Amino acid sequence: MKILAYGVRDDERPYFKAWQTAHPEVTVSLTPAILDEHSVDEAAGCDGISILQTDPVGPAVFERLVKENVRSVSSRIVGTDAMALDTAKKLGIKVTNVPAYSPAAIAEFTVSQLLQLLRNTRRFEAKIHAQDFRWAPDVSQELNQQIVGVIGTGRIGRAAIQIYRGFGAKVVAYDVYHNPELEKEGIYVDSLADLYQASTVITLHAPATKDDFHMLDQDAFAQMNDGVWIVNAGRGTLIDSQALITALDSGKVAGAALDTYEKELPIFNHDLRGQQIDDPTFNNLFARENVLMTPHIAFYTNVAVKNMVTVSLDHNLSLIQTGASEDQVI
Repeated sequence: MKILAYGVRDDERPYFKAWQTAHPEVTVSLTPAILDEHSVDEAAGCDGISILQTDPVGPAVFERLVKENVRSVSSRIVGTDAMALDTAKKLGIKVTNVPAYSPAAIAEFTVSQLLQLLRNTRRFEAKIHAQDFRWAPDVSQELNQQIVGVIGTGRIGRAAIQIYRGFGAKVVAYDVYHNPELEKEGIYVDSLADLYQASTVITLHAPATKDDFHMLDQDAFAQMNDGVWIVNAGRGTLIDSQALITALDSGKVAGAALDTYEKELPIFNHDLRGQQIDDPTFNNLFARENVLMTPHIAFYTNVAVKNMVTVSLDHNLSLIQTGASEDQVI
């Protein structure tokens, strides 16, 4: 059996090697190229492929895969919205994803970013670098005094709730689908409006769907408490960036930690040193001392990278051998 992994980063290679050692019956080949119409021919002779990309995988690519007799595709990330899944399904191609690389990694990161906001870390760093060692006027807030509104109580949201409770914060939550254990605790509010009105911190752990596009828009911000803190390590499209800027300008939002941005693809995970970023909205947010922008790295730990590789390969092997797998999208 042979599996080709596309879009391989250097930090993934040790985990591919370890999996290969544990599965000598499978030959795993690696390429840094993403899967597209130019690279799809590299899959010739393979039984399955593993991919990691947010770039589109269109109908023509799936049609070429079928011609090469490749019908097992395993993504190393959660999102499959860039894939032409309808075409893949018609062609009999099976697709899997990795729905949770490390919920703890993302949950820990979001809490650490909120702590930096509450403690004015970026402001103090700027002052200290300028040799201004005064405390005032940047008095901080404590996490144990916050009411944290968690939107989305899947694996990551639940991990975040556990950490926030460890700090002594009160937590309320909203999700269309209630977790039975959390529901017993009475943590859920009835609507997003109720969550907005109850919270001093709002953290987003919801997926990107058509219904949730710009969940936090002008109307949503208007319903929030003055001086609310926003944390988003979910999906960039959950926030209307222009509405966020307006809310920051007015003081409605005290600060924001953004690990994702709705137009991030040409920016995040690219070396843009010395280059002008032609995105006024991004530049506006990036320049603010009360906005922490990071390039979609909440997941990026050794545990998560290992899980992305090994789970994807396990899924692909299962598809090849049995025609089915856990975490099968189609």
